[in-house]
Amino acid sequence: MKTVARIHTDFKTKFGVPRQSGIVAGLRGRIVFEPDYRNVEALRGLEGYSHLWLLWDFSEAHREEWSPTVRPPRLGGNRRMGVWATRSPFRPNPIGLSAVRIRNISLHTAEGPVIEVEGADLMDGTPILDIKPYLPYADCHPEARGGFAQELFEAEERLQVEMPEDFCQALDDETLNALRGVLEADPRPQYQADADRIYALEFAGWEVKFRVDGRRLKVLQAERISA
Repeated sequence: MKTVARIHTDFKTKFGVPRQSGIVAGLRGRIVFEPDYRNVEALRGLEGYSHLWLLWDFSEAHREEWSPTVRPPRLGGNRRMGVWATRSPFRPNPIGLSAVRIRNISLHTAEGPVIEVEGADLMDGTPILDIKPYLPYADCHPEARGGFAQELFEAEERLQVEMPEDFCQALDDETLNALRGVLEADPRPQYQADADRIYALEFAGWEVKFRVDGRRLKVLQAERISA
């Protein structure tokens, strides 16, 4: 397998990355091809599609061994499920799959062709193994069942997020809305519910510290991260 591109996002660490693509629709990403694949001909016809499938490498989750069962975080980290019934990164071949919306395609940049996308659930620098068009007539099945994952999603409540006004004013609207979506989706591990615990999330060049009490998330402090 070859890395054909890398995606650049506002997540420098794994903490806070949405557990699935599309949960926070406003999250932006830039797909930059590796030098050997910076060929505009390879993107011919892509402008006719609205969404893409990204196949990518769970590069931060490589292991020599694998287990037939895993502990999904959304089940509290205590219940085991079969690895094939989850999207856990800890699998024999650590390959991720994400559906994203095409925001823009720039064919001629200093970095070669670049695809801007929205809704990605990937950390900055994640290796992309393949890019395929999303076909609504073939890939969308409204009658499909989502198992325990769908049950958990439907039972979830978004957090109420409070952020200092001066911090909100320091961000552009798109970054602010994306950050709010990440916080509303509750980035904490599901098994942690300590109201006194302070969490730190790195996002878009900021370190955002927050606390969660019940369904209320309060941003306590936000500082720019020095380069």
